[in-house]
Amino acid sequence: MTPAVAPPFEIGIFTFGELSRPGLGTPTDPRTRLEQILEWARVADAAGLDVFGVGEHHRPDFAVSSPQTVLAAVARETQRIRLTSTVSVLSSADPVRLFEEFATLDLLSGGRAEITAGRGAYVESFPLFGQDLGRYDEYFEDRLGLLLAVRDGNPVTWSGSTRPPLVDAGVWPRPLQERLPVWIAVGGTPASAVRAGALGLPMYLAILGAPPRFRALAEMHREAAVAAGREVPSVGVTSHFHVAATSQAARDAFFPHYAAYFAQNMPRGGRLDRDVLETWAGPGGALFAGSPAEMVDKILWEHEMLGHSRFLAQVGLGGLPQADTLRSIELLATEVLPAVRSALAGP
Repeated sequence: MTPAVAPPFEIGIFTFGELSRPGLGTPTDPRTRLEQILEWARVADAAGLDVFGVGEHHRPDFAVSSPQTVLAAVARETQRIRLTSTVSVLSSADPVRLFEEFATLDLLSGGRAEITAGRGAYVESFPLFGQDLGRYDEYFEDRLGLLLAVRDGNPVTWSGSTRPPLVDAGVWPRPLQERLPVWIAVGGTPASAVRAGALGLPMYLAILGAPPRFRALAEMHREAAVAAGREVPSVGVTSHFHVAATSQAARDAFFPHYAAYFAQNMPRGGRLDRDVLETWAGPGGALFAGSPAEMVDKILWEHEMLGHSRFLAQVGLGGLPQADTLRSIELLATEVLPAVRSALAGP
């Protein structure tokens, strides 16, 4: 018998469409940001990256509230790159409608759509859509069950606690892929990793702190899958990212913009100074900001620790100039990706 060949390590990019305020000045115009995002996708696709993702927020400092709408536009601008939400806030969404929209995206893209479901790090969508924030966990668990039921069977019969039941309900259209991929986004909660593993669902780890503390979550995810009698699902990693020809060039260009991003989105963390950025971007830190060789080393270090098979870089942070972001995407595709795959292929 011929041994199974593991799929190649995947690398992609994603964004929340944040409307940056470089130096905390005038924010980026939403239409301009959306056009920039489309260009990022075109360059990523042409350069050979594997995945393109768009996240969801309902705040004045973000341009994207509907990932599926943006991804539908991206589908017509690209040829081969996979398209995913990063994330869809499932707790405040209608899973039936969400599935229909991503099934439509799958048809428009020729079978490239994925859903990444999350509870949401921000909670602005709950009051916006008339939901009780006190039922935060209940909403996610209930609606994840409905999303998987709709994906795995049609017609579907389902009952839960957060919306009326369905009885022999047909959900259309169906996606081009036989089974629309659903990933789970995990910020650091053990129960979330165990849930994803027990359901046989791949998960993303959003690594913003010390990477070694996420090792236990990856192990819990795999152990839960085995205990449930399921095939062990994939793990992905997401991180803040900027690469340039040299470490110095990358950090010099990135620092003022990342400091502005940090002040805007993580004000409780205080002021980000250059020494802290250098520490975070150095060996053992969670920030990917440096030369292609440094990016390769850090991905391989995390892979040895976490065993992940997909890495998504959050690009364009803090109003970084478009030319710098596009060059970073190209370097990720042409220098980082092939080096990582070569190293993991072994002799």
